[in-house]
Amino acid sequence: MICSENKVENLFKKIIIQIGENTNRKGLKKTPIRAARAIRFLTQGYQIKLQDILNDAIFSAETNSMILVKNIEFYSLCEHHLLPISGRCHIAYIPKKKIIGLSKIPRIVDMFCRRLQMQENLTKEIACCLESVIKPQGVAVVIEGKHFCMSMRGVKKQFSVMTTSLMLGLFQNNYHIREEFLHLIK
Repeated sequence: MICSENKVENLFKKIIIQIGENTNRKGLKKTPIRAARAIRFLTQGYQIKLQDILNDAIFSAETNSMILVKNIEFYSLCEHHLLPISGRCHIAYIPKKKIIGLSKIPRIVDMFCRRLQMQENLTKEIACCLESVIKPQGVAVVIEGKHFCMSMRGVKKQFSVMTTSLMLGLFQNNYHIREEFLHLIK
């Protein structure tokens, strides 16, 4: 169930009051509504439908060469602390008679990123989505993420980067294909 923007605004107002601030202070008067709109935007992936993204952009193709889209920037929210995760995503696949429109790949990344996430799950969701949509010979996803829950609080390691990967099909079973992919994303 989607909570109304007004309810979310009231919840942010309560949070601001609970931390000891005055919501009538000039700088904070509109903060609850701005925060409600921001959280709505940052979690819009729950309302996005995969079919709307694809929009019939699956095409027949005779190629069986690797297709790679790298350095797709992403932003998400950590499901444990609601703090930002940002980084880069690299995706490759080897077609089996079907290819997907180029712009659809970053749109799929955004759909999953605009949900509360763990990077490990995000990696798998993207790979499995592409596998189910185009049924390629293989899919590879590598994500490099900076987690603000680790750099702003807790252990406070500002320069740490988490890397996750998932290799399916030929990327998992063929060493040379996997190595070519890893070399290309360096």
